[in-house]
Parts: sequence; structure tokens; C-alpha cells
Amino acid sequence: MFYIYILFSGSKNKYYIGHTEDLDIRLKRHNSGLVRSTKGGKPWIMIYTEVFQSKRDAYNRELQIKSYKGGEAFKNLLK
Repeated sequence: MFYIYILFSGSKNKYYIGHTEDLDIRLKRHNSGLVRSTKGGKPWIMIYTEVFQSKRDAYNRELQIKSYKGGEAFKNLLK
């Protein structure tokens, strides 16, 4: 199984979108400062996930969500 996820940083008021095979390990890596792009926003909270059978499908969905650029489609996804 593969997952797409959305993290939220209250300290930076920012979102991060990614994909992984293991949600728990990935969140720990984000919150321990091992991911350069999220290092400054700790702590990160996982606020949304979706499950996929293939890495390709998860990655394509990640790109689709990133294309929303925080607009209405992104806000509707988080509701």
C-alpha cells in the first residue's frame, strides 16, 4: 500500500503534501528534522491521507493535489 498525505505546521501555518509507503515512519522523519523541506515547521500534524495500490497512483494523486495550489479544490479536500 502507498499513501498520499497532507501535513500541517501550526508554527508556520503551512501545508506539506507527500507520498510514502509508511505513514508513521514518514511523519517521524518530518518531525525529527530529517526532511529538509519541512525542517523549519516542526511539529507537523498529519491532517489527511488517501490509500493507493501502486506508488505511481499515489504519486499522480500527490501531483494533482499540489496543482490545486491552496485554492478551493484544496480547501474542499480538507473538509
